[in-house]
Amino acid sequence: MLNKVQLNLLKQHIGPFLFCFFVLMFLLLMQFLMLHVDKLVGKGLPIFVVIELILSNLAYMVVLAVPMAILVSTLIAFGKFSEWNELNAVRAAGVNPIRLIMPVLIISVALFAGTAYFSNYILPEANHKARSLFIDIRMAKPGFDLEENTFYEGIEGYTFLVKKIDSDTDTLRDITIFQEPVEDRYRAYIRADKGVLESNDDQTLSLYLNDGSILRSIPGERRTEDTLERTDFSRYRLSFDLSELAFSRTNPEDRSRTGRTMSAEAMKAVADSVRREVDEEFDKFASRTNQDEVIPFEVDRTSSIYRRALTGADEDLEPYDTPYEVINLLDHPQKQVSTINMAINSLNRYRADLESYRSNIGWRENKVAEFWVEIHKKLSIPFACMLFVMIGAPIGILTKNGNLGVAALISAAILTIYFMAIIQGEKLADRGVISPFMGMWAINIFYLVIGFFLTLHVCSAFRITNLWSSND
Repeated sequence: MLNKVQLNLLKQHIGPFLFCFFVLMFLLLMQFLMLHVDKLVGKGLPIFVVIELILSNLAYMVVLAVPMAILVSTLIAFGKFSEWNELNAVRAAGVNPIRLIMPVLIISVALFAGTAYFSNYILPEANHKARSLFIDIRMAKPGFDLEENTFYEGIEGYTFLVKKIDSDTDTLRDITIFQEPVEDRYRAYIRADKGVLESNDDQTLSLYLNDGSILRSIPGERRTEDTLERTDFSRYRLSFDLSELAFSRTNPEDRSRTGRTMSAEAMKAVADSVRREVDEEFDKFASRTNQDEVIPFEVDRTSSIYRRALTGADEDLEPYDTPYEVINLLDHPQKQVSTINMAINSLNRYRADLESYRSNIGWRENKVAEFWVEIHKKLSIPFACMLFVMIGAPIGILTKNGNLGVAALISAAILTIYFMAIIQGEKLADRGVISPFMGMWAINIFYLVIGFFLTLHVCSAFRITNLWSSND
């Protein structure tokens, strides 16, 4: 059972928590409207559609606002408790401050469980509905919602990745396009240095690409007999039919789902399926090249034997003395040249197979990483409910100030570091620089350690300086 002091401390959380929660929801809503007002205003949309879009986007705001409100309310409640010298009275009565923190921490565990459930089951459905509505209320001038270094799958059958977008000229830089096979086209991997989007009506969109190449996979009679065709171009045009993106209400279930519109269980299943595709791609690569592992190579195009293979050999020349023992065994220069040419052709075929394999598995591995980032995010952000109690309670006790302004300043510093780490961790994990676990949990682990030592500091005679002073 909770005593009066513990109950009073819990009650002091309620008012600040509700106030901060609704203020944060309002601020997040204003941010959302400022980002998307150009897509909603002046399009002749029914008001209920706009309201539905806003309500469906409130879900992700809840997941963000709950931990932040917990941090502010914890700082205020424990700051006031310490400011009014109630903490000194409790300590004088022989009560350890940890007993005051535990009820709040238990409540935060319950909020963590509820927020995690909400994030895994309710938020994906809300995101899916919001995404479907966004597609339904496309701008009068069709276009892409492209973002730098982010996969875009808004056009059926295509996956886009753009490294840089020049907002002043609408020019795309370093473009990668994965084209899925349909009845009238083959699977293709398209790269270009530059591209420009143009739209002359509401139904079609043209993408003009400059200085690039196309690697097509032309299927043979059997799966293992695919032919790879590489084409370089100085200018290439892709046209897309965007008539289905004009405003009309559609059933969200008829649209494909992305990572943020799926539960953790669904993403795990898709990630496993993509992993199996990676294994299948390797098997196809191994069968084409007779290699059981990926071996990178580089032809030394500056060597004299390579140049001689390109220019040919005269009949009266002596056999060429090369650094390759196998070539030196041949007693005629023509045989040497022929052998070198065969090796070069074989290496060129291998290089084409290697490029195809890397392009086929590269985006799949990135998709797997993105799925696992989203899976970890569904727990890492709700975990902040407990994390911010462990940090906020001792900081509030130490500051001895329950003023809203002081709590807001401290919270702003803590939250800025937290969400910057989450955002950067997500980007690094999506690119494969770090693991999805570290990308989403590194800041939690860091704050957890800080919270642990701060709690020890206020609840015991332990001081962190004891760690090295005891060794002197």
